[in-house]
Amino acid sequence: MLKISQDIRNLDESNISDNLLHYEYNVKHLLSLIAKGIDEDDPQYLSSYRSFEGEVYENYLYEKLIKYAEENDEIEKFLLKGFHQNKVKSFPNTLSISEKQQIVYRTKSREISEFDAMFITRDNELYFVEMTLVKNVLKLRKRLRKKKALLEIIFPNYEIKALIILNDGATGVKQFPSYCTVWFTKEYSSSNVLNYIKDPSIKQIAPKQKSKSKKMIEANILKLDHFRYYNTMSWLTKTLRAHKKHVIDINFLMTESTQRYHGLYNKFYIGFMSIEEARKILILDENYKENQRVIIAIEKKHTDEIVLTYYIQHTRKNLYLYSFNDDNKQIKEKKDPFGITVTEVYHSSKMMDDSYELKYSQIKVIKKLLKERYLRDNS
Repeated sequence: MLKISQDIRNLDESNISDNLLHYEYNVKHLLSLIAKGIDEDDPQYLSSYRSFEGEVYENYLYEKLIKYAEENDEIEKFLLKGFHQNKVKSFPNTLSISEKQQIVYRTKSREISEFDAMFITRDNELYFVEMTLVKNVLKLRKRLRKKKALLEIIFPNYEIKALIILNDGATGVKQFPSYCTVWFTKEYSSSNVLNYIKDPSIKQIAPKQKSKSKKMIEANILKLDHFRYYNTMSWLTKTLRAHKKHVIDINFLMTESTQRYHGLYNKFYIGFMSIEEARKILILDENYKENQRVIIAIEKKHTDEIVLTYYIQHTRKNLYLYSFNDDNKQIKEKKDPFGITVTEVYHSSKMMDDSYELKYSQIKVIKKLLKERYLRDNS
């Protein structure tokens, strides 16, 4: 178990020189609010400042983790990012550095996951790091499953763990999975960095301080298993529908390896319905064409229950998700036009021929099978 050092706990900046002042920060909006004289208690100002402070906190902790890794015999490799690594373009289907100088895994067109930091221990453990000033960590817990699943797929020879670093007062920590180590720091303030950004003349900053430790490596140096995001997604769709007797192969769905993929994708696309059949389930307006497909997915909730969700793509970038809450009330949500779900639905629809069409009666069977399996596994 990795233990927090007292200098990280107490937010000591004495051993990181002026490195925090060498990062690029997204402060254009914040500086415009300051220039307009917007009150610091104004919601606009608070939102912009908190976003900036989160950036600074992440950079501070990254600098401290470099020092921690240098001195900790348990850590064998530490991934560089930001100005610490050589500038290389972001490569597809591997870990690399994005244009924003972050550690990412991406397909040709989309980032799949971003990691605040990452290191490997002598016990063959690969830790990914999450750092946040947010007090309620519910959304963070949801992101962990996807990131862990991806790393388990591309690094099967490592035990994947997470290091979570939070401010004092964060709630919901007891709900973190057992693979998480949680550290708490004192309350953080980025006022010194903001003061410098507003007026660089207040201080002559020291040159960038970079580690010379052999533990420090570039992200693309790590060897990983071959993985193609969309090819694998298509294979999962085909296999789930390939059973000779049943409309969906529940046993294949519930295998450990398939559920690992489910943790990464969160949803598997299994077929489509016509608008006419979909109206038996969904409340839809009259603006849909009769040949419009409704793409069906099996989606994993945060409780691990697997439910059906429905996607309707009006145009290439115009996608709506239809789902039901715990009270069985229909929810309609427009998806981010630049998010990966838009690309997934488009890709899945193109690969599905008429054999993937589902009737209302088959949807009822799938719902029943999923519910029975969930109740059985959680009894």
